[in-house]
Formats: sequence, structure tokens, C-alpha cells
Amino acid sequence: MRKIMCWVRTVARKVRADTGMTTSEYAVGTIAACAFAAVLYKVVTSAPVMAQMQSLLKDALDAKF
Repeated sequence: MRKIMCWVRTVARKVRADTGMTTSEYAVGTIAACAFAAVLYKVVTSAPVMAQMQSLLKDALDAKF
């Protein structure tokens, strides 16, 4: 039991030592976010999506209360 507790403490210390992202992780995260934004922009500005959004907006503005 003592060996297991020692091992758990050692692992916990090692995990706590990694407190933040490194510069390379920030770079990869930034590139991934930019790629996702580019894909999302392409999807949202595509003709079918624009037509659907315009239709929804027109229906919302023409609604009678």
C-alpha cells in the first residue's frame, strides 16, 4: 500500500509540474483556430446557407404579433 501511495504522489507531482502550454502548443492551437474560422466562414458565406439565413430573417421580420 505504501508503494502505491508513493507512486500516486510521484505521478501527481509530475502532472502538476506541467502548468501551461508551451509556445509550440499555442502556435498549433492558433493555426487550428484559424483553419476552423476559415472553414466556418466558407460555409456561412456559401449560397445555400446565405439563402436560408435570408429566408429566416425575412420570416422573422414579417412575423405578425
